Amino acid sequence: MEPGTGREQARSRPRHTAPGRHGRRTSQLAAWGFLAPVIVYLGAFYAYPLYRNLDLSLRHYTVRSFVQGGAPFSGWDNFRQVMDDPTFGTALRNTMVFTLVSILFQYVLGLALAVFFHRGFRLAPTLRALFLIPWLLPLIVSASTWSWMLNSESGVVDYALHLTGIGEVDWLTSPHWALTSVIIANIWIGVPFNLVILHSGLQNIPAELYEAASLDGASGWQQFRRITFPLLRPVSAITVLLGLIYTLKVFDLIWIMTKGGPGDASTTLSTWSYRFGFGSLLPQFGPGAAVGNILIVIALVFGLFYIRLQRSQPA
Repeated sequence: MEPGTGREQARSRPRHTAPGRHGRRTSQLAAWGFLAPVIVYLGAFYAYPLYRNLDLSLRHYTVRSFVQGGAPFSGWDNFRQVMDDPTFGTALRNTMVFTLVSILFQYVLGLALAVFFHRGFRLAPTLRALFLIPWLLPLIVSASTWSWMLNSESGVVDYALHLTGIGEVDWLTSPHWALTSVIIANIWIGVPFNLVILHSGLQNIPAELYEAASLDGASGWQQFRRITFPLLRPVSAITVLLGLIYTLKVFDLIWIMTKGGPGDASTTLSTWSYRFGFGSLLPQFGPGAAVGNILIVIALVFGLFYIRLQRSQPA
C-alpha cells in the first residue's frame, strides 16, 4: 500500500457529527406537531367543557345570562341548594344501587359466559356474536324495546306472567319496580361488554396450567378458583372500572323508560341533573351543573381507588 493512502481514505470518509441546534429544533417542532392535534382535542372536548361546567355550578345563571353572559358569582350556593334538596338522598341512593347491582350482575354473567365460550365448541363463535347484539344496538332502540316489553298493558313480559298465573306487574309505573326495571335493562346491555373483555383475558392464560392442574386431580371449580380467577384479576379490574364509570352516567336508558319516575323512584344523579337544566320552562343551570360535578367527583374517586389498587398489587 502506498504511503499516505490510508490517511487520504480516512479523510474521505463521512464524519458522523452530533446534531446541531438546528437539528434539535427541527425534532422538537416535529414532536409538537404530532402532539398538537391531541392537545387541541383534549382542550376542546375535555378541558373546556369541564371548565364551563364548573363555572356554571359557581354562578347564578338564568336563560338570559346563559346566552348574553354576566351571571353573578354565587360560590357554593348551588351545591348547598342541591344537597339540601330532599331529592339528593334519593338520587344518590338510586345511583349507587343502580350502579353496583348492574356492575355485579354484568360481571358475574359476563364471566360465566366467557368461561362457557372459552371451552370451545362448534357454535361458540356464532353464539358469541349473537350475544354482542345488545351492546351494538343504539341505546334508544334498546330502551324503547324494553319499554314495550315491560309495558303493563301490552308488554310481552306481563303477558307471559299472566299465562303462568303469577299476575301482572307494573314494571314502569310502580315505585317499587321502576328502578328494578331499568337495572334489568342495563344488565342486558352491559353483559356483552364484560363477555368480550373477559373472554380475551381468558385466551391469554396458558393452557399448560390447566393441564398440570388436571394431572394433579384438581376439579373444575378448583381450577377456576386457583388459576382462572387470580390470573384474570387485572382484566377484571379494568372491566369493572370501565363499567362503573359508564354506569354512573347512564341517562338515556332511564329517561326513555321511566323519566326518573314515578316521582323520584328511579331518579339518579344524571337524570336529576338533566331535569334541573332542561326539564322545566325555567331551567336551573347552576344546580344542574353542580349535580354533574358531584357525579364527576364520584367517578374520579373510583378511578383513583383503582389506580391505588393497581399500584399495591405485586408486579
